[in-house]
Amino acid sequence: MSNALTKTEFNFPGQKSVYHGKVRDVYNINDEMLVMVATDRISAFDVVLPEGIPYKGQMLNQIAAKFLDATTDICPNWKIATPDPMVSVGIMCEGFPVEMIVRGYLCGSSWRAYKSGVREICGVKLPEGMKENQKFPEPIITPTTKAELGLHDEDISKEQILEKGLATPEEYALLEKYTLALFKRGTEIAEKRGLILVDTKYEFGKHKGTIYLMDEIHTPDSSRYFYKDGYQERFEKGEPQKQLSKEFVREWLMDNGFQGKAGQTVPEMTPQIVESISNRYLELFENITGEKFEKSENTDIAARIERNVNEFLKNK
Repeated sequence: MSNALTKTEFNFPGQKSVYHGKVRDVYNINDEMLVMVATDRISAFDVVLPEGIPYKGQMLNQIAAKFLDATTDICPNWKIATPDPMVSVGIMCEGFPVEMIVRGYLCGSSWRAYKSGVREICGVKLPEGMKENQKFPEPIITPTTKAELGLHDEDISKEQILEKGLATPEEYALLEKYTLALFKRGTEIAEKRGLILVDTKYEFGKHKGTIYLMDEIHTPDSSRYFYKDGYQERFEKGEPQKQLSKEFVREWLMDNGFQGKAGQTVPEMTPQIVESISNRYLELFENITGEKFEKSENTDIAARIERNVNEFLKNK
């Protein structure tokens, strides 16, 4: 099996600090730029799993770069360049401490809440009589707080965001506008690929007073896709939808008694399991982008990243 990059400890020119997230490591360069390394770590239920998934970082970085480039007419985004298949370099923004989650269909955690009798999520009232995987009359925005590593994100309403001063009313109006426009564009792109963009999340930040889209967009780690073909038939029969998302990893964990709860142990990730997850990500990449995935050289990934990023920063 190929190598996977799970840890990064770089020291780039002008580096001020580094933030190790669940699956990405973000390097602050002179308080001006961020070097974001998409590692091969994988997380589920807010837990980083013990084994890395070869090529996952490259796939996610390339999908995000493609969709950031495809949405620059909607709103400015942080990306400046991708000097390495696993790295994006962008403008340093001060992030809003919320994630803008937008849902076109009732599924995942929103369906679990609905099934248990909940009829309002993040201040959004839900119609009675809905079924799992049913399309909402209009996409709904259900924000969450951005939790620290190891903690769970919490649902939050627009009213609470404004009350806590996490965004001004003008800023929040723009976040909502961008979120819905980006989701509409993502839906149109997905449709051309025979897919349905079910739900996704966006993160935004400010730089010199302007709001920028940050992080990744429309990747299988931040979004859920269904295959369009057979959706209606499965929905009518109450059958599970054929998905393109990280949900298969969560399902494998749940089948093996793990949901990130105290006292639970992550099931053994055998080489076969790791390879099967890597292959699923490959399928996701090719379906979502419509392009063949070209595996990057990965005998010494860290050395390659260091070389490429240093070269880029030297010429900036």
